[in-house]
Amino acid sequence: MGGLFSYFRGLLGAREMRILILGLDGAGKTTILYKLQVGEVVTTIPTIGFNVEQVTYKNLKFQVWDLGGQTSIRPYWRCYYGNTDAIIYVVDSADRDRIGISKDELVHMLREEELANAILVVLANKQDMAGCLTVAEVHQAPGDGLAV
Repeated sequence: MGGLFSYFRGLLGAREMRILILGLDGAGKTTILYKLQVGEVVTTIPTIGFNVEQVTYKNLKFQVWDLGGQTSIRPYWRCYYGNTDAIIYVVDSADRDRIGISKDELVHMLREEELANAILVVLANKQDMAGCLTVAEVHQAPGDGLAV
């Protein structure tokens, strides 16, 4: 994860960066947020709304927003797009049934004007689960037509 932050700094400079963590419910967004913040996996509950944390890596500061991924919450993601420097889009590689929905949400998000200059990282999470999709399968998953 440290390499990811170093990558962002190289692209964005030394100022505090605003990062959104997005993805469907159950993808592991909150677990990733707290792994970044405290360095270990913590027990989480489903996010209704959002979590926001300051994450410091070396001398870099990030304001990281973890937005809930339930169907009823996804339309509100756009309320958080302003001033976003980067997005970590988390895909649950073990959720074969919803990979198409996840890709459709990603494509829909990428069409937003406010995110035109944001850095995008797609994270194929849960690669340690038996029967999960490979990174290549996540990349090639069916969606609404835009290759990601």
